[in-house]
Amino acid sequence: MIKKVSRNDSRQKRHLRIRKIVKGTAERPRLSIYRSNKAIYVQLVDDQKQTTLFSARSQEAGLKHSNIESAKAVGKMIAEKAIAGGIKHIVFDRSGYLYHGRVKALAEAAREAGLQF
Repeated sequence: MIKKVSRNDSRQKRHLRIRKIVKGTAERPRLSIYRSNKAIYVQLVDDQKQTTLFSARSQEAGLKHSNIESAKAVGKMIAEKAIAGGIKHIVFDRSGYLYHGRVKALAEAAREAGLQF
């Protein structure tokens, strides 16, 4: 009997495969995304010290839904926090999600606000 693999299982496998390669430092932290049905969350992480430098979420922007507009607002918010903290260059970690829809909107909004991937 063949075991059916869920979407989330496939995403977690992709995430682990990506995380073997993508590492964040204090000078160039990792931008990590988590996407749920209700919200979108993003963190800038220094993997060497294992600390979160900055974070943002769609609820902070006063948005109740997780859609492309909220992803753009969160991308702009995290970019503003990072630039205010002296960070311009980052490493992008899509956490196994496909680069499409909300993840793409967040990344492009962060780029437009001044972050360099």
